[in-house]
Amino acid sequence: MCGAPQQTLDLPPGTDTTTQAVLQGKVLSGAAPVAGAFVRLLDGGGEFTAEVVASAGGDFRFYAAPGRWTVRALSRSGTGQSEVTTTTGVYSVDVLVG
Repeated sequence: MCGAPQQTLDLPPGTDTTTQAVLQGKVLSGAAPVAGAFVRLLDGGGEFTAEVVASAGGDFRFYAAPGRWTVRALSRSGTGQSEVTTTTGVYSVDVLVG
């Protein structure tokens, strides 16, 4: 069983967004959420940093340092990725797969 918390778009109480970037969003195939996708966070050089499994609603979240990031999703519906450059705060990053 995975030790990661259940993925939702609601930030846990007390989340400090002044010192880190929160990258969160949904994995989508068209307009439909993709449950169970493996969502990977890659740093600016393309190196693997973290992975979570998308919730039943396609939700995922990463906590990261400011920088350039790629969010890549792998699912039975296909693969896709989105890129984002962050400072601190919350960033919405949806990933379309197909």
